[in-house]
Parts: sequence; structure tokens; C-alpha cells
Amino acid sequence: MTTDQAGVPEARPGPAFPAHEARVDALRQQLTAIGGDTTIRLAKRTSNLFRSRAAAKHPGLDVSGFTHVLRVDPENRTADVEGMVTYEQLVDATLPHGLMPLVVPQLKTITLGGAVTGLGIESSSFRNGMPHESVLELEVLTGDGEIVVATPDNEHRDLFHGFPNSYGTLGYALRLRILLEPVKPFVKLRHVRHHDRGKYFAALGEICATSEHEGEHVDFVDGTVFGPDELYLTLGTFTDTAPATSDYTWLDIYYRSIQRRETDHLTVRDYLWRWDTDWFWCSRAFGVQHRLPRLLLGRRFLRSSVYWKAVALDRRFRIAERLLKLRRLPPEETIVQDIEVPLDRAAEFLEFFEREIPISPVWICPLRQRPGGVRWPLYELDPQQLYVNFGFWSAVPLDPGERDGVHNRMVEAEVTRLGGHKSLYSDSFYTEDEFWRLYNGDAYRKLKRAYDPRERLLGLYEKCVRRR
Repeated sequence: MTTDQAGVPEARPGPAFPAHEARVDALRQQLTAIGGDTTIRLAKRTSNLFRSRAAAKHPGLDVSGFTHVLRVDPENRTADVEGMVTYEQLVDATLPHGLMPLVVPQLKTITLGGAVTGLGIESSSFRNGMPHESVLELEVLTGDGEIVVATPDNEHRDLFHGFPNSYGTLGYALRLRILLEPVKPFVKLRHVRHHDRGKYFAALGEICATSEHEGEHVDFVDGTVFGPDELYLTLGTFTDTAPATSDYTWLDIYYRSIQRRETDHLTVRDYLWRWDTDWFWCSRAFGVQHRLPRLLLGRRFLRSSVYWKAVALDRRFRIAERLLKLRRLPPEETIVQDIEVPLDRAAEFLEFFEREIPISPVWICPLRQRPGGVRWPLYELDPQQLYVNFGFWSAVPLDPGERDGVHNRMVEAEVTRLGGHKSLYSDSFYTEDEFWRLYNGDAYRKLKRAYDPRERLLGLYEKCVRRR
């Protein structure tokens, strides 16, 4: 795999995939049958978005067949995959070759196309950025009904760089070629406790700058904050051997081990999916962190895709809301967000959060854009800056007279004040002017005119804020 002078991997022509091309042709026929003026949406049975949407009035495009890992190339460390391939499928295809994607988002059913158009992050992001930064080539069905292949330097490079954070409003990824990296069989974990948020983030910055802690190399960095004086950095290191490995795929719960163990070992696969079994810690809302339910459910039902179905059922029938009313408890506001702020403002954000938003634990993940000077206009990061992602997913009670969304708006305002960004996979409450100022409305409108001039796809604000 060669690189250009800026350090960006060169996209070379790859092999043909006849079965994939047949699926693309069938999709074209679907699009023709839908008609030229009808709004296009995907017909999907699963989603990892956490915002409700208005019901579609017309049949969606059926992309359920685009679930194939087309090729893993161990020599060049690349993979060609279809847009609906899940990271679980992809990891199962690459690990036998001793390879993994550069960034593997935490949940098994996140798709490659979804992670690239909607962003993603994990504990390798301090060195590898976000999933879209390892993409070499994108095949996209645009809103204008064209199939285009976009690379960093061809005639569709504007779409290639503008696709991340467009959330399917410019087009849908049908095929992607991505970079892979080598792995070892095991990951050694060190859970390092801190009692002071300032020292905690200072240590985080030093470890990310050197990829080292106390003389030992570090390949993965994330953290968990349980309270103002209980902050952990979890440092992962690839290793060829392990004295023993832990199993957090059934009876034992990974996030609880952080408080109880200073060191741990996992197989590389179990490390990548360490958060999925309990959806970080959100499985506690479903009562399945007790021994008996876990024994009864088994590994098959202890996974994020099952919890997501339960959430969808709750939204449909408003079960939690009705239970609160029956118990005469105040209504709650759902706060499911991932934000990032520059490292030097991270302690300030955490202080605000602990003061104003009664949610615990909080996930911490450092992020730095990969070297090369590439601009991603719809989600621009300072390439010289280390950012800290905060993930928090729960609900808080509303005081009498408080309107739904008040706490989310507080978070949005604070993130903006601190020079940060907020992911759009969940509820957003920005005004339209504010939204376009934060997410580069000028660049987006230019892309929309080029690739969806008839506006057959929803706009980004309509989809992410108005939830149409």
C-alpha cells in the first residue's frame, strides 16, 4: 500500500465483483419503480440511531442484500465490503488474517456505511481517528439516482470528503474499500484510577502523545468516570500471550471489572466487543445485570441489538412514560449523546456535567484526526488537537415546569462554548441558523446541489433535528 506525499493512502483500482454489480442493478430498478419525485428512504429493519423519525409515506429502498464482505486482501491490508455489512461480520472476516479495521465502533450491529456517513469512535481513535479516515474508496448511490465511485483525488473527491456526517442525506454507501491493521491474539488491560479530574486528563494527554505508560506501549485508550473522585483510564496493549483471559460475554459484566481489577486480559475479539454485551452499562435499565436473568437469557440475548429492539418497543408504546405516571413520578428527559471537546477544556466540561446532569457512569474516549492534512468539511476537527469524547446515555427527571429538551440544550450550549462538537445520531435541539453555523451549511448546500439537486433525500437539518 503506497501513500501520496501528504501521507494519504492511494486508492488503486480494485477487482470486479459481479454479484455485487447484480445487486446494484437490482437497486437501480427499485429506484426507477419508486418514481422521480418521491422522497427516497432506506427500508431497514435495524438502526443504531437514537432519535425517532416520522413514518415514511412511501416504500423504501431495500438494501438488505448489501451485506457481503467482498474481499479481504491481507497483502495490502484492505477490505472491500458492502454498505450494510456490520462490524461484527467484518471483524469475523478479518481476524483470521490477523487484521482488524483501524477503528471498530463499540456495537456489533453498526454497519460500515452507517459508521462512515454518521461517524464513529473507539479506543484506537487517539491514533486512527474515525472510521471514515481509513476509507480508500466509496461507491455511492446519490440522491440524484447516480452510482458514483468517490476517492480522495478523483472527480468526486468533494463527495468523498463531504460524505462523513451527512447521515444518508447526500447518498447511500453501497461499497467501501477500507484499510486494515495487524493485530495480536490478546489485549492486556490496565485500569488506572485517578482521584482528580485535572490530573486525569493530563495523564490522558501524555499517554496519547507518547503511546506509552510506565514504560509499556499502549495501543488502545479509553476511560470510565464513576464519580468526581473515581476516574479510570483503561490502557490496552496487544500481546501474543495471556496468562488467562476473562469472559464478559455472559455472566460477568465488563464495566464492573474496571473498579475491581487493576489488570486483565481478553482475546482481541472479546476486547473489541467488550461493551456490546451490556450496551456499555445500559443493560441495567432492562434488569439483566443480575445473575438469574443472565443465566436464563444466555449469550444469544445479551447483546446491543436485543436492547435496541426493547428501546424501539418502548418508544412505540411509551411504556416507561406510562410507568412513571402510574408511580406518580416526574417525567424524564432522555439524554443519549456523544460529544467531544479539546483536551484542555475536558476537565471544564466534566465539571459542568457533574454539576448539571445527574448521569453516571460516563465514557471517555480520546480522538485525534489521522495525519495527512485531510479536511472533512461537515465535521471539521483541528488536526493538531487531541479531543476527548464524552458518552452519556440515560434519562434525568424533569423539575415542575421544565420542558423536555432543557438538559440536552444545556449540553449543546456548553459544548459549543468550549469549542467542541456533538454527534448527530441522537436528539438535537439546535435552531436552524445555529445548526448550519456549526456543521458548515455552505459546504453542505454545495454538495446537496451537486448530488441531490431534486432533494429526493431529506436534508441534514430536517433529518437530524426535525426528525422527519
